Amino acid sequence: MIGPYVLPDDVFDALAAGAGGRPAVLLLLRARRSRNLLLLRRALDGPCGRAVEPAADLLAGVERVAPGAARSVIDGPAFGTWAARTLRDCPAHHRGECAGRDLAALAVLAAVRAARPARVTVPVREGRLRLPGLGTVTGLGETPEALVVVEAPAGAEGVPGASVGSCRVRVLTAAGERVLPRDPSRPGHGWQPVAVLDARHRGLTLRLPLETAAPELPALETASAGPAAWQDLLRQAWELLVDNHPRRAEELSAGLNGIVPLPAPARGVASATSRHAFGTVLTSWPADPERLALTLLHEFQHSKLSALTDLVTLYEPGGRLRLYAPWRPDPRPPGGLLQGIYAHLGDLAFWQERSGSRHGPAQADAAWRLAQTRAHVERGLTEAASHVRLTALGTRFLERLARTVRDGDRGGTGAGDGSGGERLARAVARVQAGDEAVWRLRWAAADDAGTERLAALWRAGRPAGPLPAEDVRAATGAVAGPGPEFGRWAARQRGAERARPAREAADAVLAAPDRAQGWAELAAAAAEEDRPGADVLRARTELVRDLCVRLIARQPATPPGTVPPGPPDPLALAAWLADPAVGPDPSGGGPAADAAMPRGTVPPRPPDPLALAAWLADPAVGPGPSGGGPAADAAMPPDSLALAAWLAGTAVGPDTPGAGPAADAAMPPGTVPPCPHDPLALAAWPAGTAVGPDTPGAGTAADEEEAVQGAPQVRGAHPARGPGRVGRGEPPEAGPAPGPPSGDGLVVPAESGSAEAPMEPARSPGPDPAADEGPAAPAPPGPGEGPTAGAEPGGGGAPGQKTGVSMSQNARSPLAKTSATG
Repeated sequence: MIGPYVLPDDVFDALAAGAGGRPAVLLLLRARRSRNLLLLRRALDGPCGRAVEPAADLLAGVERVAPGAARSVIDGPAFGTWAARTLRDCPAHHRGECAGRDLAALAVLAAVRAARPARVTVPVREGRLRLPGLGTVTGLGETPEALVVVEAPAGAEGVPGASVGSCRVRVLTAAGERVLPRDPSRPGHGWQPVAVLDARHRGLTLRLPLETAAPELPALETASAGPAAWQDLLRQAWELLVDNHPRRAEELSAGLNGIVPLPAPARGVASATSRHAFGTVLTSWPADPERLALTLLHEFQHSKLSALTDLVTLYEPGGRLRLYAPWRPDPRPPGGLLQGIYAHLGDLAFWQERSGSRHGPAQADAAWRLAQTRAHVERGLTEAASHVRLTALGTRFLERLARTVRDGDRGGTGAGDGSGGERLARAVARVQAGDEAVWRLRWAAADDAGTERLAALWRAGRPAGPLPAEDVRAATGAVAGPGPEFGRWAARQRGAERARPAREAADAVLAAPDRAQGWAELAAAAAEEDRPGADVLRARTELVRDLCVRLIARQPATPPGTVPPGPPDPLALAAWLADPAVGPDPSGGGPAADAAMPRGTVPPRPPDPLALAAWLADPAVGPGPSGGGPAADAAMPPDSLALAAWLAGTAVGPDTPGAGPAADAAMPPGTVPPCPHDPLALAAWPAGTAVGPDTPGAGTAADEEEAVQGAPQVRGAHPARGPGRVGRGEPPEAGPAPGPPSGDGLVVPAESGSAEAPMEPARSPGPDPAADEGPAAPAPPGPGEGPTAGAEPGGGGAPGQKTGVSMSQNARSPLAKTSATG
């Protein structure tokens, strides 16, 4: 029968903390095996059933006599990817080219391991017959298929170990016959074997095929390094892991099942994980044992989370679709973001140990990577808590994960002690802020209408109010990092005492507003100096840039003899956008004024030269009440003008055109008499073809404000926090009908961005948009399912439950009878 999988609370919490141990990995492995069997049952019942059935019957027969041999194939690197491709997008099952036929190659592997005689037809593509776990037969020409015959001696079937060197495998085609070597791990004419790597240390064993024959995995035909080099490198990496990370080494020993060699990128290491191939690591040649050890830790974290999300639901659809992940150059979906956060826990444990055990330059490099990895995870947690619709289990998962990060930070392993640690933290924060600013300039776009509204409010001297919605574009194809200019700047930060002064960075931005690197430096400097609006410069860089460019392009003409206004200061713009209740500096801001003003206040206007000259010319009259000029005085409310004239010593009561003391007395209590006609406004009105005359007490700026006062302020509900504002003016997030709030979100450390530091592996997106490859760029996609470690929307079924089956017999099919598992 089919029964539920129950995930114990202590196992869930242990996995959420980043590890879990060997028992948790074995539970996930059993759950993934049940999932693969359910997929096989579904393939048999679907349109590909006729193509799948012969190989499925052979697998069922192997299971009866040698269950371990059948399980090794179902748990292996190729089975899950085959099932996913067959069920998702089988290309041509109606033309006899069904992807379901590739199961026959896996059935051959099971028969050889069980020493069971078999005859099965296997597809041949491009002259190659691929037998996952065994090897590849080459030079078969144009034949579409081959008959593979497994011959075993009598009495060897099902006997453990009897199949080693005992089976004879023949490949029959229309062109002739090929006989594989008795030991399939040895190369032969037209035969490229799958090498098996073996590492042992202190009682822990790691035995992994160097898989190059799986049709669904994009492996190299010939690795850049041979099996002997891989063997030696794995041995050294395994010793490092067992000595320094014994609990995680136990996990790897229980769960890893293969390495797929990938082509090397231009620099660094490419690595990835397929969410359908539990325990399989895809990686290019790592070049040193430390890099291979780190890659194994990182990628196995992806496998664990993929298997966990088969059992529980961590998030729901309806949040933002494209999110910022500081370890990636491209936007990530919610599942990819969670995968990256979880995978970096492996990196965090690795660098924590290395920073405490190394000395000299090696220790400094490990401390930098530890601080940068921690900043990556913290920023990822902040992004997930803010924009992912977490379930109750998802909130619990991230809270436990955040606690692990905080506990590791309190360990004080070389990165956060003393002034050297503070300097390192500041340098990492600068790089993170700059990276996020560059990422936003590349992927985020501000709403044009919203930006135009903000420009009108700025010119009107009014508060910004809610910020317009943002739109993050989707990535297509391969995506490179932020570029060499940013890489050189990030590298310099490791030795820099402080950021470039914010004032200097702002001036550089005004000189070249389209240069992304300038905005990165400005965001980093503003954050380090704790400038008002620093968060806006980092988290809405595209909005500040677009608004600044728009205002520069529309500088108003100034009358002769007046001082032209300066360009809009990016620091002043960011501070204005950050505080919706405070208006901008009417003068456009300025270095001295900005530096002297308290946070959140508006700097005063500069003295008007016309007003100064008029005041000096008449010793009996004081300056304009506003500190401005005639136009500014004319725009003052009438009662203020009257008060100013009265205080200047005039013997006559206040008088305005068409008014006077009697008229004032006739005004209803509490009303303001009309303003006098401003000569400057009268002169400007005939010149404006599209603008009507200024109404009393108003003006062009007031008209602009009236046009934007009716702009709606969209409100919604935070996915993890219940009712409240979504960002600042963003539309409410779509999703299912609201239910009880799942929690108050996470309390995580301050935000920080990312950048690719020297020796940091190259970053490139995986072919699956839900993917999150490891500490380096993933491989190019293979046919069908590419390498991916992302989670599908929802991340699984009902919390704590998932069905499982085991292979047995039934009248419908040898695989149909089920039994309780889990």
